[in-house]
Amino acid sequence: MNPTAHPMTLAVPPQPTDHSLGSEHARVVVVEYGDFECPSCKVAATTPALLLERFPSQVRFVFRHFPLEEAHPHALPAAEAAEAAGAQGKFWLMHDVLFRNQAHLKSTDLRRYAGELGIDMARYVAEIDDRIYLQKVREHIEGGRLSHARATPAFFINGVVQDISFGMKALHDAVAAAVTRHHR
Repeated sequence: MNPTAHPMTLAVPPQPTDHSLGSEHARVVVVEYGDFECPSCKVAATTPALLLERFPSQVRFVFRHFPLEEAHPHALPAAEAAEAAGAQGKFWLMHDVLFRNQAHLKSTDLRRYAGELGIDMARYVAEIDDRIYLQKVREHIEGGRLSHARATPAFFINGVVQDISFGMKALHDAVAAAVTRHHR
């Protein structure tokens, strides 16, 4: 779909390198652009589990980074830490830890969380020091910008933005409607 045709569409479709939960063959794909230091994203952090509990084979959930660096100075390093954890198969564990500990995202905290998750610390430290995940995070940010995401969390259901300004129930209802449409 051409992102300029409809300004509120997902510019970058789900990629094999995205962090996702749920069935690869799901007909309903929810993409979130999130920021680990954003209070609204913390509220939304339980969304993947809730959606997959309700629609175990019908929904796939994708998380992409969209750190709002001006407002959240620790969001970019947290995104890089999540990517480093993801390289060792622990993205979603780190995702949950970062949101649970949102007020404590300094580099010493991030390193401690990595150690608590059993991540190979020599590899983690080398990758963080070399900033090898910065490019991937920047690509997520650019994809969010091309999709006209301005705030976090920004959700897209099957490529179309979902307004959650009145709460997460709107997202859950829209996903339920999309699942129903795809099962007719």
